[in-house]
Amino acid sequence: MLEVKNIKVSVESKPILHGVSVDLKENEVMVLFGPNGSGKSTLIKAVMGFSGYNITSGSISFNGKELNSLSIDERVKLGIGIMYQHPPKIRGIRLRQLAGFLSKDKDEIENLAEKLSLKDHLDREINLGFSGGEIKRAELFQLILQKPRLFLLDEPESGVDIENVSIMGKVLSTHLKEYWAQALIITHTGYILDHIDGNKSCVMVDGHISCSGKPREIFKFIQENGYDKCRECKCPVSS
Repeated sequence: MLEVKNIKVSVESKPILHGVSVDLKENEVMVLFGPNGSGKSTLIKAVMGFSGYNITSGSISFNGKELNSLSIDERVKLGIGIMYQHPPKIRGIRLRQLAGFLSKDKDEIENLAEKLSLKDHLDREINLGFSGGEIKRAELFQLILQKPRLFLLDEPESGVDIENVSIMGKVLSTHLKEYWAQALIITHTGYILDHIDGNKSCVMVDGHISCSGKPREIFKFIQENGYDKCRECKCPVSS
């Protein structure tokens, strides 16, 4: 279980998060909405332990273990994984090589690559010459092979067409259910909701959680009213 208790986070001495609390139980999927610059990515980077994201108060724990002082690799070993919004290009390393490091099961690698339409990319250098959708599918491919207990997904639909969102959403949804994993998903477009059943959602505005409720209802309200109403906490479906 992920438990974030009243954390305040600063980046380069600038306060970004102002007392944020969220909790995510086993097999739950939380969808996090919010305008650009609201602090969404800061939250998941603080959970992952990125340098420069300083927790000035509050705590983050996962399965009962406090994370505040742990390094990224220690958090990965506990079962936390992240899908980057802008994955890097890596010369000299082929996708198959990295996949072999993450899993020794060749059949698993081949089957997952086929599901994500990546079989023709396995012997290519990571992300070099890949389209936006191919990069995101390759990133999800690597993350699933890690088999984390907690998935942190930073705008998985960013720069991706509807067909790619469908491919990723179906594979991810199946994996989360099969492995009883948790996920915290940041989304702007809401397209991922067509393929993944979120249990809960919340809206982050100006470094605060302004409201929470069912993902589809919250998203519909945002579409119709924008985030200004969230600043006023005028959402009638908020729990």
